[in-house]
Amino acid sequence: MSETETKVRSSLRKERQGEVISNKMAKTIVVRVERRFRHPVYKKVVTAFTKFYAHDEKGEAKVGDLVSIEETRPLSKLKRWRLVKVVVSNTEAA
Repeated sequence: MSETETKVRSSLRKERQGEVISNKMAKTIVVRVERRFRHPVYKKVVTAFTKFYAHDEKGEAKVGDLVSIEETRPLSKLKRWRLVKVVVSNTEAA
């Protein structure tokens, strides 16, 4: 597989940014992703949150970190995402 094919294949995967809300499981983090949209009837901007279970092989993400996750093959019953990088590290002690 050439380098351009690899880049094209990985660019088709969905990416999300969110805050780590739990890292108590082995090699798994829970990421809360925020999305904002206008309500179809009332036209008010609504904020909705979704929790994603992501694979963290090295255990580098901590609670409160802003992370980037990418869609991947199913890794377990709930895990369909993997950690790409820690965007902003949380400096406060938990």
